[in-house]
Amino acid sequence: MVDFARYLNIRSATSPALPADGSRVAFLTNTTGNYQVWSVPAIPCSGDPWPRQLTFFPDKVWEVHATPNADHLIAVSDAGGNERQQFYLVSNGGVAPDGSWTHDVRRVTHNDDAIHTFGAWSTDGQKIVYTCNQRNRIDFDLYRMDLSSGESELLREGAGTRTVSAWIEDRTVLLRDIVATDQVDLYAVDTLSREERRLTPDDAARYTDVQWRNGAVYLVTDYVHDRGAVCLMDLEDGSLTTIVDADDFAVADPSCMGEVDLLAVAADGRSAAVTFNAMGYSRLFLLDLKQKVLTPAADVPKGVISKMAFAADGVHLFFDLQTPTQPSDIWTMNVRSRSLLRLTHSDRAGIESRTFVEPELVDFPTHDGRRLPAFLYRPQSPAPEGGYPCILYVHGGPASQQRPDFDVRFQYFLSQGYALFVPNVRGSTGYGRHYMLLDDVELRMDSVADLEYAVRWLHGRPEFAPDRIAIYGRSYGGFMVLAALTEYPDRFAAGIDVVGIADWVTFLERTSPWRRAHREREYGSLERDREFLHSISPLHRADRIQAPLLVLAGDNDPRVPLFESEQIVERVKAAGGVVQFTHYADEGHKFSRLRNQIDSFTQMGHFLDKYLQATD
Repeated sequence: MVDFARYLNIRSATSPALPADGSRVAFLTNTTGNYQVWSVPAIPCSGDPWPRQLTFFPDKVWEVHATPNADHLIAVSDAGGNERQQFYLVSNGGVAPDGSWTHDVRRVTHNDDAIHTFGAWSTDGQKIVYTCNQRNRIDFDLYRMDLSSGESELLREGAGTRTVSAWIEDRTVLLRDIVATDQVDLYAVDTLSREERRLTPDDAARYTDVQWRNGAVYLVTDYVHDRGAVCLMDLEDGSLTTIVDADDFAVADPSCMGEVDLLAVAADGRSAAVTFNAMGYSRLFLLDLKQKVLTPAADVPKGVISKMAFAADGVHLFFDLQTPTQPSDIWTMNVRSRSLLRLTHSDRAGIESRTFVEPELVDFPTHDGRRLPAFLYRPQSPAPEGGYPCILYVHGGPASQQRPDFDVRFQYFLSQGYALFVPNVRGSTGYGRHYMLLDDVELRMDSVADLEYAVRWLHGRPEFAPDRIAIYGRSYGGFMVLAALTEYPDRFAAGIDVVGIADWVTFLERTSPWRRAHREREYGSLERDREFLHSISPLHRADRIQAPLLVLAGDNDPRVPLFESEQIVERVKAAGGVVQFTHYADEGHKFSRLRNQIDSFTQMGHFLDKYLQATD
């Protein structure tokens, strides 16, 4: 039997970034057990082919940002998962006299209590603009930093969660104000006058992948189409011109049922790469921006792409790609010849790829007649007498989506004979704006009811054991676990709650202040909806939980504070329930250290074996 640690030693490579000369591509990989910045040749076998590790931090690197105009990078990291992110300048030192390659890493932000959000580079790559909440820990103000001196200058105070999308000719900064899950507002700030103009109308809409290329602003938005569109924005009045919308993708490829996802525009502004989220799978298209012609990139493996970037030549596209049976790696495509090349080869810890399982895309009926999408994973081993034990996995968000990516947890559980049923219940992204809004505020419990109908669907299939179904989720998915265990206590044999919300009132009172207004728009506000939030909080019905419960949390979690886990554990114990609790002093909302991942997932495995496996 292969233990969980073996699966957690499977590596991945993500987030390609193209430095100045384009000879190497930087990326993030967890080769050392914690995500750090590495680089490899952009063209294999040119120059030094050996992968280079560029950062050696004790904590995870969350992001890496490159500029085509200077030979350095910005790495973004925090401390112990606290999400108070800092910037580090990674400079190429070149080749030393002894033939070794050297580089320098220098921290350039120094307020440990503030969150720094990277924005954009100046045209010469020597300055950056970014946002930071150091003023009051709530609002994100706009700053400019000279990297040579390390000096920062406040350009304008902001209100809300603002991030930089582009810096136009070192003068105009485009800011995104993330008001709510369904609303992003765009502003233009003049760095000389410090004046600000709103570019978007009052109507709520999402604007993503905003970028300035060759005198034009390109973006993806659901303002003009429920399932998204690629648009050109007029910088003077904010008006939008649709280049292609979701329906155009369906014409180019009939399998494209879903929504427009990622956009990368070449420097010359003539061509772009676009991914369409087709029921979770990324369909890559090349787009002629002038002729408005979409061409499917047919040979790309069927999986999930999370980031794309063009080289300065506009010919080579770099992206990360993972499939259900292959961990994420960095790929490049020549958009003229359509030739594909995989640049990294993430280690599978000696586990044969033929043992990994592809999911089946299914749907199931729910309480209001809708049919909801889900991924069904079956073990390769034959179903035992009585059927497979099954894990019902609920993603977080809730404005998120479980996609057919490579998930070591799923593959381990499958190897141990567990089936997985993974629904994207109402409120998930990937299926259009209307679907995403179906669980907001007073509609919250409709999505919990979807889970009960997922169990009904499993009960209707003899290959699954009806009395051996566990429910597992993290963050908002942890709330869904607790809510399902209290609303439908006789449906589940076990539950796993990771950093979940137990009480909406205490959660909103204690979550990081910069997040509260954003979260209240989706969940309900303490001022207007306190009674309702109290009524749907699982904490107050914890005595109904019949199934054994495993609770895992991080002490430094700024999103769902440790208190949420502590109070549900205390309440279940007081009611005489069975509960197991572990929390990690050096983790936050996500467990990033390998030793803690191994410990937490090993606990999950033992817990499920104890309560779901059939006994003689």
